[in-house]
Amino acid sequence: MPPALSAQRRDIESPAGRVSIYSAGPQGAASELPPLLLVHSINAAASAAEVEPLFTHYRQKRPVYAIELPGFGFSDRSARPYTPRLMTDALHAVLAIIQSENGGKVADVLAVSLSSEFAARAKYEAPQSIRRLALVSPTGFSRTKRRYGPAGGTLGLPWLYRLLTLSFWRQGIFNNLTRPSVIRYFLKGAWGTENIDETFWRYCLLTSRQPGAANAPFYFVSAFLFSTDINHLYESLEDPVWVSMATRGDFTDYRGRHTVEDKPNWQFHAVEGGALPFFEDLNRFTKKLDPHWNS
Repeated sequence: MPPALSAQRRDIESPAGRVSIYSAGPQGAASELPPLLLVHSINAAASAAEVEPLFTHYRQKRPVYAIELPGFGFSDRSARPYTPRLMTDALHAVLAIIQSENGGKVADVLAVSLSSEFAARAKYEAPQSIRRLALVSPTGFSRTKRRYGPAGGTLGLPWLYRLLTLSFWRQGIFNNLTRPSVIRYFLKGAWGTENIDETFWRYCLLTSRQPGAANAPFYFVSAFLFSTDINHLYESLEDPVWVSMATRGDFTDYRGRHTVEDKPNWQFHAVEGGALPFFEDLNRFTKKLDPHWNS
């Protein structure tokens, strides 16, 4: 499998196992902005390729890193439970490395979709490890029911996981989930249009065909990566949080934002486009986002 990004890639050892990270930065004078960590979403074909437009843009302005979460990309894809705890531990480890490599500067973090929950948990558990958060199409705000359940719990359905992973059809189910037409279908749902990014689609096909590719997605489909307490975590955050809301596609429901939108540290922006608007109009997206980093 080729690298997801045209940048230095390396593996680090962490409490979450082997974690893959990409890094790059501006040439010449040091940036005044702190480093930035980009975190891809969770799905059957996830990788750092999902944040490629942002990585390419920000590497000209500041040190930028992109993580591949456990179970995805070049990170450890072994057969083990995949939980918010595992994902958050990976973020903690990478954030510590970023700070050590940047003269003690604390990183900003941009996370996409479900990974917004892991980033919020990392910020809640170690407030000084993240300066500012940006959440793109975050989970936890849709529908009318909020999640104030047990701390550290998940919405996991053990019966569903057992059913999906029965040996005689496990691989067949995953193969169907990651057929080219199915991946295209889900991307069209995320974009809200037929005009998806074809290079990204092709990389999704590659990464979903690697050894161990099915292990984390089955935990995702069985809801083990969704936190029971995410709205409590969101409401506990005190530093600035910027949110991009899709206006098109399958991820446009943010009715639950009323629990935090009146807090002075939260900003919600309806950004024209689907769930990954930076693929569609990078300039428009970063013009809305940059004041959050720079102020």
